[in-house]
Amino acid sequence: METPLAYVGDSQEEDANEDCGGNVTLTAWSLIEATDPKFVWSPETTPEHPEINLVRRAAGGLGPHGDDFSFVSPVVKYVLFFFNMLFWMISMVMVAVGVYARLLKHAEAAMACLAVDPAILLVVVGVLTFLITFCGCVGSLRENICLLQTFSICLTIIFLLQLAAGVLGFVFSDKARGKVSEIINGAIVHYRDDLDLQNLIDFGQKEFSCCGGVSYKDWSQNMYFNCTTTNPSRERCSVPFSCCLRDDGEAVINTMCGQGMQAMSYLEASAFIYTNGCIDKLVNWIHSNLFLLGGIALGLAVPQLVGILLAQILINQIRDQIKLQLYNQQHRADPWY
Repeated sequence: METPLAYVGDSQEEDANEDCGGNVTLTAWSLIEATDPKFVWSPETTPEHPEINLVRRAAGGLGPHGDDFSFVSPVVKYVLFFFNMLFWMISMVMVAVGVYARLLKHAEAAMACLAVDPAILLVVVGVLTFLITFCGCVGSLRENICLLQTFSICLTIIFLLQLAAGVLGFVFSDKARGKVSEIINGAIVHYRDDLDLQNLIDFGQKEFSCCGGVSYKDWSQNMYFNCTTTNPSRERCSVPFSCCLRDDGEAVINTMCGQGMQAMSYLEASAFIYTNGCIDKLVNWIHSNLFLLGGIALGLAVPQLVGILLAQILINQIRDQIKLQLYNQQHRADPWY
């Protein structure tokens, strides 16, 4: 028995120029076997060439790429997933450490200094990071466009806020200096109320070799170090031990080394303590380490930009995949659509 033959090829018609899928009326370009499984007979025939009106099957289905094809890249999907999973775990550690530090404090001390409390700051940043990375994790794993868009928008907002803060801090440096001075003075007032804040101030004064905000006399703002005659504190008119000049050979730290220093003149006090304020020291340090700070800022920005880029790529791939699925569903319902 002879095998039926047919001439087939790509269509030249403007409304039927799809390649590898859909209904394509084939022009007689090449001779094939009519029983070739890659082709099916169309119910429609043309009077001129009834023998060549075949429709090419796509591999795996009638869609343009087949049922097994996916626009979603596993590399993009799982890189974004593990990227978010890493920061998700970090955020949980931040929240746990912040809550633990907060529970160790007395309630009255905690309420006195919420604005600058490192534990509260750690909890807030950790919770925000947890929520954002949760959207990224679940959105990438479940291919959920809504969660991915939320993740991308949040990262974009955070990046823009950081950028705006940097620009505004540079442009309005005088106002930024005033704000820093206000924060430092507030921290001095609550020095004895919060252990974490106290350790932070002591660390800063030791590292920058400074004392107080503008000068060592700023410590008079603290109720324990105030120089008024009605102050019953043993630390009256003193400064914290972290203001004292350090002797590398000293084995035991004298925590009362700042006793009565505020009553001395600058020249007299400079023999025992740092008299320069921490604000000027901090500004000078920033000017001397601009490249280091720029590198840190870049290190914070790169993960955010990578997350935004991967999220947008995955969103576009998911949308293309949805279009493909709708296309395949239409052709299953109507193969000659």
